Amino acid sequence: MSNIAATFASLKAANKTGLVTFITAGDPAPGLTVPLMHAMVAGGADILELGVPFSDPMAEGPVIQRACERALKFNIGLKDVFEFVRQFRETNTTTPVVLMGYANPIERIGIAGFIAAASDAGADGAIVVDYPPEECEEFAAAMRAADLDLIFLLAPTSTPERIAQVARVGGGFSYYVSLKGVTGAGTIDTDDVARKVAAIREHVKLPIGVGFGIRDGQTARAVAKVADAVVIGSRIIQELENTPQEGACAAVQAFVAGIRQALDQP
Repeated sequence: MSNIAATFASLKAANKTGLVTFITAGDPAPGLTVPLMHAMVAGGADILELGVPFSDPMAEGPVIQRACERALKFNIGLKDVFEFVRQFRETNTTTPVVLMGYANPIERIGIAGFIAAASDAGADGAIVVDYPPEECEEFAAAMRAADLDLIFLLAPTSTPERIAQVARVGGGFSYYVSLKGVTGAGTIDTDDVARKVAAIREHVKLPIGVGFGIRDGQTARAVAKVADAVVIGSRIIQELENTPQEGACAAVQAFVAGIRQALDQP
């Protein structure tokens, strides 16, 4: 059982909804990445997504695009991301870390090199936005062989065929993108999310995390009624943008703690 699968099993046993939080590696400064990871865990995050900065993050809205631009000014690349995970693992050996990004940086070092480096650093999985599941069977199998999960996105427009393919090759959890469009855009229609998640569950036996558009405790609680986890990214980046760097960790921990409290309310 992978670390991500074990985490979801523990959450289910405790009758809790998972909280998955995202930051971009290197934003707002490289020296804050690992402390921010620890701050999110201290606030109650169950799984961390660490974004790999990329110059053309096609699925991201303006908030995460700005985060990528700031990180790239520090020349943060995939090797730096592995180092951040390695440093995080010096004091936290249990919280799953998922690397989220795009195919180009992986292609540059090769799939085998990526898997070896990710495993050595202590990562638990990856989301590669522009790797479609129908083209990833070998990659997914190689990830599984290294006890890593390859996690796929599903959208409101995903066909039954795409959902079935994700069910066949995906690992860890399935990430349902609740909105048509980019990260941080729009407002979630929770009734529509409930219908779509129910349809996905007919095919996918993995836990389902829902993201894109969850901005506060009220929305998180509404989504938690139908999802196994809620995913929050853009709202955390905004917290960083609106806080001086010396207060960044405290602000993020407090925000995450507020979401955790909302999710845990009876």
